[in-house]
Amino acid sequence: MKQPNILFIFSDQHAQKVSGAYGDPIVRTPNIDRLAREGVRFDNAYCPSPICVPSRMATLTARWPHRQECWTNDDILRSDLPSWLHKAGAAGYDPVLIGRLHAIGPDQLHGYTSREVGDHSPNNVGAPRQSMGVLSGANDPNRESLENSGPGMSAYQVKDEEVTATAVRWLRENGSSRKADGRQFCLTIGYMLPHHPYEVDPAVYETYCDKVPDPKLGPEELVGEWHTWWRDARSIDDVPDDDRQRARAAYWGLVHRLDQMIGEVLTALTEIGAMDETLIVYASDHGDHLGERGLWWKHTFFEESVKVPLIMRLPGILPANEARDHVVNLIDLSQTMIEAMGVSELPNADGRSFWGVARDAATPWNNETFSEYCTDPVPHWTSGRAVQQRMLRSGNWKLSIYDTEPALLFDLDTDPEEKINRADEPSCAVLLDQLQRRLTEDWTPQSIAKRMRERRIEKDVLAAWAREIQPEETHVWRFAPEINRLDTRPLETEGQTINRRKKI
Repeated sequence: MKQPNILFIFSDQHAQKVSGAYGDPIVRTPNIDRLAREGVRFDNAYCPSPICVPSRMATLTARWPHRQECWTNDDILRSDLPSWLHKAGAAGYDPVLIGRLHAIGPDQLHGYTSREVGDHSPNNVGAPRQSMGVLSGANDPNRESLENSGPGMSAYQVKDEEVTATAVRWLRENGSSRKADGRQFCLTIGYMLPHHPYEVDPAVYETYCDKVPDPKLGPEELVGEWHTWWRDARSIDDVPDDDRQRARAAYWGLVHRLDQMIGEVLTALTEIGAMDETLIVYASDHGDHLGERGLWWKHTFFEESVKVPLIMRLPGILPANEARDHVVNLIDLSQTMIEAMGVSELPNADGRSFWGVARDAATPWNNETFSEYCTDPVPHWTSGRAVQQRMLRSGNWKLSIYDTEPALLFDLDTDPEEKINRADEPSCAVLLDQLQRRLTEDWTPQSIAKRMRERRIEKDVLAAWAREIQPEETHVWRFAPEINRLDTRPLETEGQTINRRKKI
């Protein structure tokens, strides 16, 4: 088989269910839906961690967060750990990145040979972040993200528009030339959307402002002591209906805009005649609760947060319009793309290639995966509380353990909405013991907490250095705070004027 081109489209915080391909009847995602219709959709794809940096770095290296000590959004991935891009480069590809990587530290490539557009955030621990203007705080897990939601514009959407234009230009200029001389390309497009701020341009917002239904699961469905604490600590236990409605409508709009941008990329791929010679992969780094159970953003092991969309298309090699219920992870995805290139897998990695599963559903596969959520108390949104949490999905069972609180055990076959904790049921005692042993074979909250405290002391030195030295930042997309705006024009919805956003 001839080596395919690789086009990896990696978004940020796309809840799996919010796309037509995964059954949402409201959102308009014709391009993502097309990829699923002409390829393979994975229904049980999970992220290595339900926050950005550890999930993305684990995807690069096919290693669990604890194996490379990237747990938080200010952890630095070692430069000597090979990524799937190193493997691609060694095989003769020229791996290029346009857009988001979200790597912390001096290595802003991790195997990519070049980058365009870059990240909106700084490289260094301790370096100042760019101002989000009137949306300050709305891009973090803060109440402001709900109060300042709705029609307007954020730097994240503007950045993704530039990423799209750059990717289209790159494909027309470089994709065509490489096709002409028989070389394959390996292009990653890193998007910010639909990550909050829950703010989208007014025309798209009006498409959804009165169409997105309320969350299916109410706050009374929330299970687990830590989750109740988290909701209270982030001041989201009493979100007004108007804030919830605006934020959800804007999120559906952000997915809509993301899909439109993906469509522009696919058009360019078609124009250069490479559409059917390219393995197209679409995935996201984690999900978003979007008000389900009274929760927002990510940070948990509930399906809304830890499941991700994952779609692969390569005509003639992969079947069309098929779904897989196999349990896979983003750390498996990197190994899978490597095998699709005809390259041996990354050494000393945890991920397993599911290329055989993508091609044939009957391929044997062990339906087991993990996810980790660990923080120290430094980021403001932790409310001063460090946590060490880990999840195991094994077949239809899902076990989550928490450092100081009771475990949660769900049977996803009979309880897909995760309402009933089975951990205390006598009939599940043997199973619970087996799963706990498996989950803690190479991981304990105590050992992780100890290492994270040691790492924080080291990171504090790096942060002090960055504040004093102010080193040059590379691959950073600069923007003016004024790019961010709130459209305060009243919007008529079901006969009532909705314009109750926080005063800035």
